[in-house]
Amino acid sequence: MKSRDLAYSKEEEQYSDGSIENDILSTLKSDNFEDKIEKILRDDPNWPMRYHFSRVRENILSWYDFGENKTLLEVGAGCGALTGLFCDRLKRVAAVELTKIRSDIIYNRHKNRKNLDVITGNLNDLKNEEKFDYVTLIGVLEYAGKYTKSSNPFTDFLKKARSFLKENGILILAIENKFGLKYWAGAKEDHTGKIFDSIENYPDGKGIQTFGKEEIKNIFTEAGFEKLDFYYPMPDYKLPIEIFSDEYLPTQKHNIRSDVFPFVDLSQSREFLFNEKLALDNIINNKCFDLFANSFLIFAKK
Repeated sequence: MKSRDLAYSKEEEQYSDGSIENDILSTLKSDNFEDKIEKILRDDPNWPMRYHFSRVRENILSWYDFGENKTLLEVGAGCGALTGLFCDRLKRVAAVELTKIRSDIIYNRHKNRKNLDVITGNLNDLKNEEKFDYVTLIGVLEYAGKYTKSSNPFTDFLKKARSFLKENGILILAIENKFGLKYWAGAKEDHTGKIFDSIENYPDGKGIQTFGKEEIKNIFTEAGFEKLDFYYPMPDYKLPIEIFSDEYLPTQKHNIRSDVFPFVDLSQSREFLFNEKLALDNIINNKCFDLFANSFLIFAKK
């Protein structure tokens, strides 16, 4: 495994789950850390530990056939929850993460992987020295307004990610839907912690923001992507249990699992303003599930 650092600013060091990341790194540096992770998960961990260690995270792409001898650039690899899956499925993986501590976490978590490079820094500072078959942005685009210096940061960040793709490459993106049913029903916005914040279009600022389906389609088009395939992870992309698509939407006969709703927010408290299951049945009958799904998983081609 190779590891290298780019220049990164103190502003970017603020991208963190706090001191819990030191605990994660300490766990991964210890002997038999796999057993310790299993014990942590059995003992009903706090949200950051569950989010970074749960194997359920892999459901977002474990079903996907990447093909043989392919390469992947993982932008915003976090604490490496998906990196191992990518290393198993692809010939070579380059994982980019903003902060040194997260890169150290990825390095220690996957130090036996010979097909992995770990890069510390901002994608915007990375030179286009290599093209990849895949570029992934899993829970990343929403932060472009904070870490991309541009008057049009979300489009420009996608353009930068696109520049690392081979001619027939695919960009894979996961993000919350600003109009997700959970937000109407009383869940707080995932990033700001404010109720109805995304529905009201972030009136207090748009440094970190998510998008509705039409908005994100327009951003992809402006960034030069011509073909988009939408999927809908349920209950969301972070801990997905089921994944629907435009070609396989839920119906009354093939409905969503009953344990998916109401949405359980493990990261913060929430209100329960109405019966989400009944509302979702009505949404499905009116053929607008794609507009109210909690998350999007998008495959984009040039």
